[in-house]
Amino acid sequence: MRPVFDPSAVHHLKHRGAVDADGHLLEDAALWQHYIEAKYKDRALCIKRDENGLEYLEIGGRPSKRTRRGYPATLGRMGQKDLEAFAPHPDKTYAANMPFGACDADERLKLLDAEGLDAAVLYPTLGILWESELSDVELSQAYCRAYNRWVAEFCRGSRGRLIPIAHLSLGDPAAAATELERAVKDGCRGAFVVPFTWTHKAHGDPVHDPVYAKAVELDVPIYIHPHLPPPAVHEIYYSGLPDGADRVIATAGWGWHSEVAIQTLRMALAGTFDKHPKLKIIIGHMGEMLPAMLARIDEVSALDVDHLKRKPGRAILDQVWITTSGIFSQPPFIAALQTFGIDRIMFSIDYPFAPNAKGRKFLNEVALSPADMAKLTHRNADALLKLKA
Repeated sequence: MRPVFDPSAVHHLKHRGAVDADGHLLEDAALWQHYIEAKYKDRALCIKRDENGLEYLEIGGRPSKRTRRGYPATLGRMGQKDLEAFAPHPDKTYAANMPFGACDADERLKLLDAEGLDAAVLYPTLGILWESELSDVELSQAYCRAYNRWVAEFCRGSRGRLIPIAHLSLGDPAAAATELERAVKDGCRGAFVVPFTWTHKAHGDPVHDPVYAKAVELDVPIYIHPHLPPPAVHEIYYSGLPDGADRVIATAGWGWHSEVAIQTLRMALAGTFDKHPKLKIIIGHMGEMLPAMLARIDEVSALDVDHLKRKPGRAILDQVWITTSGIFSQPPFIAALQTFGIDRIMFSIDYPFAPNAKGRKFLNEVALSPADMAKLTHRNADALLKLKA
């Protein structure tokens, strides 16, 4: 049974108007079966039980190979340190382990009130898991459309406090551009992509220009969101590690840091930002790495960027926003602040994955002027995502 929600137990922000610029949902696990087109229903993403009663993900009509049996139930426990919470058991289910507000719009609004937040920008959870296992381009587009329809509907009655972000798959850039336009018309305020493609075309490859051009036309940002690496990458970098260590390194390193940074650098070096000077890119969970990387990129690329109008580091600073997810302590935040400036950083909590109240406590402790605090807490997100529109 889910615990009773106690608003008084929630750490409350002392800064008015704050926005969680990188929040998450634990989606209705049946949404792909309900919202996907009829021809794909037999291969819709879903949760099933094995012969031992443990839940598992089924992707494209096949059991997931990247997640263990019993894994869906742990998605609501991320950020907890109690290892027993992650032990698989038939009684531990995805639905039963959902934190308050993770899959109910009315609950999420009550949670925002308790937290002292005006709004939350919402990304998926199950929707971030499937793309590293699904190489079928057509089915991937169908998965994205199904989620985008659902999340727009989920947020519709929140009076602008729950902000839907669409999922795009870059396997078919033309289809992704079409879906971006449809999703934005349906209420989405931007889109996210994962930091790899099954076509092996880097994000800076011109093949993706239709997506970037459409984002500029619609004046919405694209978020390169962290993701577990696809099998080929996983095998190269993590084979032979003790059980569980590969998962830790993959989430703490490759998908959550390295590949997002690499794709951003590829876009800069390929001239994507020069070609689309009004393109706006968001990256999260990256505040620790980018300052160090940008300090080097212009130096080492000095002899090889004659085709660029700006140094790659400058282009990134001009067109990339970051969220505070993952930098809930003073030193990495200060490094990010010194590198990007206050106009390019958006406060975020990463609920329900970050440890309870960590982000809110960090924000209450950080020393900024009232004007800079307003930019960090809500003005930057308001402007980028048009939250007051």
